[in-house]
Amino acid sequence: MTDTNTTVNVFDPRIYTQGIPHETYRWLRDHDPVHWQEEHEVGDWPAGPGFWAVARHADVVRVLRTPTEYSSWLGATQIRDPDPADLSFIRRTMLNLDPPDHGRLRRIVSGVFTAGRIERFTTGIAARARLLVDEIAERGECDLPVDVTDDYPIHNLADLLGIPSADRGQILEWTNRVIGYQDPEHATVVHGPDGKPANPRSPAMLSDMFEYAHSLAAYKRRNPAGDVMTALATAEVDGQRLTDPELSMFFFVLVIAGNDTVRSALPGGMLALLDHPDQHRRLLDQPELLDSAIEEMLRWHPPVLSFRRTAVRDTVLAGRRIAAGDKVVVFHGAANFDERQFPDPMRFDIARRPNDHISFGDGPHVCLGSHFARLQLRVFYRELLWRLPDVELAGPPVRLVSNFIGGIKHLPMCYTPVPRQ
Repeated sequence: MTDTNTTVNVFDPRIYTQGIPHETYRWLRDHDPVHWQEEHEVGDWPAGPGFWAVARHADVVRVLRTPTEYSSWLGATQIRDPDPADLSFIRRTMLNLDPPDHGRLRRIVSGVFTAGRIERFTTGIAARARLLVDEIAERGECDLPVDVTDDYPIHNLADLLGIPSADRGQILEWTNRVIGYQDPEHATVVHGPDGKPANPRSPAMLSDMFEYAHSLAAYKRRNPAGDVMTALATAEVDGQRLTDPELSMFFFVLVIAGNDTVRSALPGGMLALLDHPDQHRRLLDQPELLDSAIEEMLRWHPPVLSFRRTAVRDTVLAGRRIAAGDKVVVFHGAANFDERQFPDPMRFDIARRPNDHISFGDGPHVCLGSHFARLQLRVFYRELLWRLPDVELAGPPVRLVSNFIGGIKHLPMCYTPVPRQ
């Protein structure tokens, strides 16, 4: 690669259907770690102004930890610019706030999303994992996302939030609409009067979700329970409750991020094991390595591929001059394989320590639900791996068309049938 403007492309969502573009990321880390990326037209989606793509671990961490230089609020956190008319609305979510405003909402949700409250759901999570594995165990084959891992985090999250069973299918529809908008299998493109596609995170496209959130919160205030939605609907910090718009945006973040992170990580981690049979066998022989194996799976297959910030002022990053207002996009998959941070990063090692991956972010926006995500991963793998020890790939994986989420839509597997427990 010599002409960086024409041969390097880490923007096009279709690239990621082949997995992490390791060769491109490595070239960027070595030769152009803060690279100006053109933002070309893709399908119905128009071209954008371009952005700085950040590839090295240390630079990614600096961007994520320095909101005074790289803001979540100015332009929100998705690569594509929102419609200016929607920006004030999109800025209400905690993901798109900077300190100190971010801190108030973070304190509220931190007081709600406690380890103790999450751990109380462990028994139900374990029962659900057992049931889902039971349903495929006798068949000798399955498509892991379709048959198992699309449902598992949805129902776990719904239990945590207190969403009635009858409404849980709606979570998958909302998630596919928001996360899968670049993927022809999931996308439902709605064009506005100007002929441009509507942003799936715009008020118009999220109105049904917000109406549901308001209705659920009102119900929880009348009928309080031990779930997170009850706690959010009644929580106060400094004598203030969440406003209705803040509660709606919390619901949006929890439903979308809380579901799709695990939904992507589970088959991604399984694929990493199946692609490395020596490490798969090692884990079966040494189950005490499960926690470190999960961290290596997360490093190898980050469920979130990228996040955007906007430069607050003129600054310099890795020798590049960045102008105020420029988009700055960090790439987790590039950072997680940075040779400067990880010895022999292309070696999948379930005992790797330390393992400073950034798959759950860093800085003030580090994922609040990471404990819940790790719990679900640990419970699920413990149930599946030793029940189906000879599992193998039965066909190629099919990945989501997205430059944001490292989703796997299909992962066919085969194994010796075993009876239900």
